[in-house]
Amino acid sequence: MHASVARGTAATLLGLVVAAPAPAAEQPWPVRPVRFIVNSAPGGAPDIIGRAVAQALAERIGQQVVVDNRAGASGIIGAEIAAQAAPDGHTALLASTTVFAMLPAMRNRLPFDVERDFAPVGLLASAANVVAIHGALPVKTVADLVQLAKSRPLLYASAGTGTPAHLAGEMMNLAAGVKMSHVPYKGAGPALADVLAGQVHLIITSPIAAVPHVAGGRVRLIATTGLQRDPLLPDLPPVAEVLPGYAITQWWGMVVPARTPQPLVQRLNQELQAVLRLPELRERLTQQGAVLRGGTAEQFGRFMAEERNRLGAAIRRAGIVLVD
Repeated sequence: MHASVARGTAATLLGLVVAAPAPAAEQPWPVRPVRFIVNSAPGGAPDIIGRAVAQALAERIGQQVVVDNRAGASGIIGAEIAAQAAPDGHTALLASTTVFAMLPAMRNRLPFDVERDFAPVGLLASAANVVAIHGALPVKTVADLVQLAKSRPLLYASAGTGTPAHLAGEMMNLAAGVKMSHVPYKGAGPALADVLAGQVHLIITSPIAAVPHVAGGRVRLIATTGLQRDPLLPDLPPVAEVLPGYAITQWWGMVVPARTPQPLVQRLNQELQAVLRLPELRERLTQQGAVLRGGTAEQFGRFMAEERNRLGAAIRRAGIVLVD
């Protein structure tokens, strides 16, 4: 080849290399505020956890992380928005037990597929609930509760049909071979209020909501819902000590749209791991009854799949169905 032609060809190739876009791993991120969708109303546990993580993450990455509350339809509205967002690392969703482990078994149709339309980033936190009994009920242990439920009708409250509290009550029915009747409310607040008033006998709810009423004797806490004793409530035994295998906790993690480049997913996971090691964040969420978790994106994906299988089986056995 003539020397001048060779030089021209080399220059052309060099120009193509220079002009080619950088791989996703080399592209700058973030280049604008990150939207963190929380599919529940402000003020609840998911919102508190989402905002705490968002604030710490923003300080670490040097860019705003804006919490976008999109409540409604058991979390479906916010999840659908996240599933349809651009997969560029600038939109994330606070994944929850309800949407990613329960809804697929309770709804015949969803506007998204939790496995196909999302990529796991990491598990953030989990929280065991407590079994809270009306103070006048002659029950001090789970064994007492089971025995009483076999001898007389009992009512348990929840924040609504298809909520974790509803499933927790039905899982107890299945594990104990009893049939406590479900009384759904429009929110955890009204449900707990009727337990305090003695209109219903018990509720499985957040310790943050129930603990303030223990001192006055209006409710009695008899157990937690995790497999092991909760480090935040070490004196309370888990239900599983009486009903082996019983376990239902609320958990929260981060997911992004499915086509988000893997290098961005890994970068987000690394930033989350760093944030979850911050003592101030741990202290803040511990006050809300949550235990910080962490782990790889792959571990979170496997965890969600296991929870879908386990809770889905319980939902089908209990016959819990939400009308589309």
